[in-house]
Amino acid sequence: MRRVVVGVSGTPGSLAALHRAAVEARTRSAELWVVMAWQAPRAPTARRCPREDPVLAACRAAAVQRLREVLDTAFGAGPPPGVTLAGLAVRATPGAALVDTADGREDLLVVGTGSRSALRRLRPSVARHCLAHAACPVLTVPPSPLEAELDAARRRNLWRLPLDARELTP
Repeated sequence: MRRVVVGVSGTPGSLAALHRAAVEARTRSAELWVVMAWQAPRAPTARRCPREDPVLAACRAAAVQRLREVLDTAFGAGPPPGVTLAGLAVRATPGAALVDTADGREDLLVVGTGSRSALRRLRPSVARHCLAHAACPVLTVPPSPLEAELDAARRRNLWRLPLDARELTP
């Protein structure tokens, strides 16, 4: 079965990628696999039996709950019409989780590129990791132009700058 695999985190960019992946899945008559990557906090001492660790269980449950919230935000009551949906919470870094999930040549991996602000450039890029390591085609979804405007409004509010009324008119 053909699959369209998409990674989500709840950011506007990942929601845009999720919507594009749903369109691709419908067009290709493929299953839509939505992946939420999660990592456990580092413990000061490693336990011998990590499967029984209540911290790991709580982290996984939080990731599953977050995945449900993201899907509810994106699609409301149910999956988009004509799309079979599967949600996965994977314990790994986001790039590794997506590349490992989209392991077939017939798969399509959809990732958001995120904003390229100076602060974000310090973190590794999930999209670049996927482009370099995926065994299948990768579709990158650029951020919406509205996201740049939202970031500008947030910066203005952070610095408590006054609103220029000319910004409100088209």
